[in-house]
Amino acid sequence: MAQPSGRWIPLSLPRRFISDLVYFSKLAPLTTMQRTMRLAAVVEARQRTPPRPGWCALFVKAFSLVAAQRPPLRQAYMPWPWPHLYEHPISIASVAVERRYGDEDAVFFTHVRNPHEQTLAAIETHLDRCKTEPIESIALFRRILQTSRLPWPLRRFVWRFGLYTSGRRRARHLGTFGVSVTAGLGASGLDLLTPLTTALNYGVVSADGSVGVRLTYDHRVLDGGTAARALADMEEALKGVILVELNGMATDAAS
Repeated sequence: MAQPSGRWIPLSLPRRFISDLVYFSKLAPLTTMQRTMRLAAVVEARQRTPPRPGWCALFVKAFSLVAAQRPPLRQAYMPWPWPHLYEHPISIASVAVERRYGDEDAVFFTHVRNPHEQTLAAIETHLDRCKTEPIESIALFRRILQTSRLPWPLRRFVWRFGLYTSGRRRARHLGTFGVSVTAGLGASGLDLLTPLTTALNYGVVSADGSVGVRLTYDHRVLDGGTAARALADMEEALKGVILVELNGMATDAAS
């Protein structure tokens, strides 16, 4: 009896993009630091805040608050024309957004500039727009697709040019830190692959407000102590500035 044969499936544009991202991520010496944060007060304040901001908005703003005070979190390793570090003046979050593209679930990235200077509501509105509006209406999504249409050698050249020749260009086009989360689906990855210096990932927030938060970082730029202190500062920001903003939003909604 003849055995059924498989089929050849060409890479879609989103799969080309992820393949390129993974390729360049593998070239960086990445390691991951984890901290269990106790956020019961934040959970309670968030539940009282209509409309309720997503956890992604909270963590994006918290990390930006920390990066504003810790310049190494805004730095990148640049190998050309000789190895050096570049420090960007502001934070730009590169947030993974899952969208339906054709007949597949695809990952795109959207940018949030200087999140710590924006309200949680503004960040959430931007992320919601990127999740719901037509893909072609979002400039960064269009650029991802346009780059992925290029032939393989040219794509790799464009990625190298963007990552390695100018720190300013790298930050503008790729961001200064990444955020990729699947906690809303009830699971979380243990490690991230990223070409950026840092990337955030967190798990499902438990009933008592505890949550594992992971920071993947380029060891050429950061050491373990810096990463550990950044996570501690993030927890302090969530329990401080972020909590105050959530309580203010809840008060405004109730008045």
